[in-house]
Amino acid sequence: MMSPLSEEERKQILESSPKGTWALMLMVGAAMTIGWLFLYFGVFLPRGIVN
Repeated sequence: MMSPLSEEERKQILESSPKGTWALMLMVGAAMTIGWLFLYFGVFLPRGIVN
């Protein structure tokens, strides 16, 4: 069983930035950018202009 947090530890956790959320947002953003670039350069440009 985990020991309970002290008030100082609890306050430090609540005031810190959400590092995991930022990391997840960066990964999703990078994946979407890579997907968009693949669609644009790999699918749309090779098909040429619209007739």
